[in-house]
Amino acid sequence: MKVLLFGGTSEGRELALWLRSRGIPFTVSVATEYGETLLPEGMDVHVGRMDQGEMAALMGTGYALVVDATHPYAVAVTENIRAAAEAARCPYLRLLRRSDGEDSYLKAADMAAAADMLAELPGNILLTTGSKELHHFARPGLTERCFPRVLPMRDSLDRCLELGFPHKNIICMQGPFTREMNVATVRQYGIRVMVTKDTGSYGGFREKADAAAEAGCALLVVERPSREEGLSMDEIQQEILRRARA
Repeated sequence: MKVLLFGGTSEGRELALWLRSRGIPFTVSVATEYGETLLPEGMDVHVGRMDQGEMAALMGTGYALVVDATHPYAVAVTENIRAAAEAARCPYLRLLRRSDGEDSYLKAADMAAAADMLAELPGNILLTTGSKELHHFARPGLTERCFPRVLPMRDSLDRCLELGFPHKNIICMQGPFTREMNVATVRQYGIRVMVTKDTGSYGGFREKADAAAEAGCALLVVERPSREEGLSMDEIQQEILRRARA
């Protein structure tokens, strides 16, 4: 049995290491060369974004199982993977990331709603939501207060600058970030509100939440776009082992 693992996330890398340790053949599919650099050496990796047809074609080259471990906010990608697996008649499993959201946090349904809330809140803002949706926060009176923390990649920096975020506000760093690092960042830039996605433990949510509480700033959580059905890491691993033994 050979597994096609759509990764690019921390749990995807963890599952890839687990597959290798069990001697189960697999390929990890990542969208970018940067994603490939985060994987341990020696793994079979497919690099590049694919449409639904390209995914189905790849699935039809000898894979017995597809595991979707993409980001919980990458809704369109998950829909394409699921549809491609159905077209290729390849069994599909979705790895779910546990949510760590709590009722005590400020919450927004999406990025646009988060920007609306921030426009009414005072003080500096730490954006830890990535670079793809920064345009929602590129508003007069808001952009100047935002400190986007993005990956140390040219396209991420260029996007920040094109949207008008001040040079001095842009933080280009590679995680994962500890609670201590988040606290230091909040204090360094006088942050009053930290914005994050509900990324769960793999995405560093707890380290952000604990840092916000310690440093005395508010935490605004952009909720997940949908409620998914799928399996936990342990359940995925047990199902893979079951299929490998069959």
